Amino acid sequence: MDTPAPIRVLLADDSSMARSLLCEILHQSTDLLVVGEAANGQQAVQLALELKPDVICMDLDMPVMDGIEAIDAIMHQKAIPILVISAEGDARKAYQALATGALDIIAKPSLDSDEAAGLINKVRLLAGVSVITRIRRNPAAQPVTPSLCLVPGYVRSYRHLLAIACSTGGPQALAWLLPRLKADFPAPVLISQHISDGFVEGMVQWLNTLSALPVKVAAQGENLQAGQVYISPSESHMTIASGDTIHLRPRKDDDIYRPCCNFLLESVAATHGSDSIGLIMTGMGRDGATGMLAIRNSGGLTLAQDEASSVIFGMNHEAIQLDAIDQVLALDDIPDYLNLLVTGAS
Repeated sequence: MDTPAPIRVLLADDSSMARSLLCEILHQSTDLLVVGEAANGQQAVQLALELKPDVICMDLDMPVMDGIEAIDAIMHQKAIPILVISAEGDARKAYQALATGALDIIAKPSLDSDEAAGLINKVRLLAGVSVITRIRRNPAAQPVTPSLCLVPGYVRSYRHLLAIACSTGGPQALAWLLPRLKADFPAPVLISQHISDGFVEGMVQWLNTLSALPVKVAAQGENLQAGQVYISPSESHMTIASGDTIHLRPRKDDDIYRPCCNFLLESVAATHGSDSIGLIMTGMGRDGATGMLAIRNSGGLTLAQDEASSVIFGMNHEAIQLDAIDQVLALDDIPDYLNLLVTGAS
């Protein structure tokens, strides 16, 4: 049997020490090959065109041309999956990079085994993503007119709560979805998005510039308010307690998903049941599938983003395979569908 060709990786970082560390981590895996190193954004663009790597690991704060400019140039000329490797202090800039065309963000790793494994897994995952048709370059664009196929018996004028689970590709999907929910959306929106520590505040700030609804990081003991978007912190798991209050479940060192979507969805099923909507979107892994099944079994409505509009058809695919989903929808169709379910008007 022929050995598969290695995944070819281009590194872009102005620090030679950072590049050496990334090389050391990536070369722990025999299926990854660093084919080039760029010390600034201009070199990154040139090497991307010359080497045609499978994945680019991109720093943002670089001389001559910064990472965001480089991402924009690459996505215009030769679309390649880009993983932003950023310091926590660059969180807001990192989400600008996602809006420009990068696929995912990860904090700058150390040689710690968990962090190294996380980087390797991200690179492997993104190498197989088709970015030409998946990237949305203007989240604020006017929505298309969707063709909705409604689930019989589920069109109601009021639903109490919307819970969303997502991972890789989730921030871009949320940047499309949230601006298209009605400004008077009469239900709280709770989001569990897998994210590296130190990047939640940056995502919230970015989404607040786009969303018709206010977005905030969830706080312990907070009472849910209609029309407010709550995003789980990465350091704990957001759940809902009785009385419509937020409970942040402490994170353990061996937790696989940070934060865990299943914890949120299962708590929604227990507290809101038939008055809830669960939505599982693009993302890697299996997190969220059993939580979506719990919502469906409790009488709530469950939706999944379809494969064609997902960056990674993983979490949503697992939920579909588990028979936990009532309706599979393209990303373009989801906002009007939710508006119809919650307000009675698309």
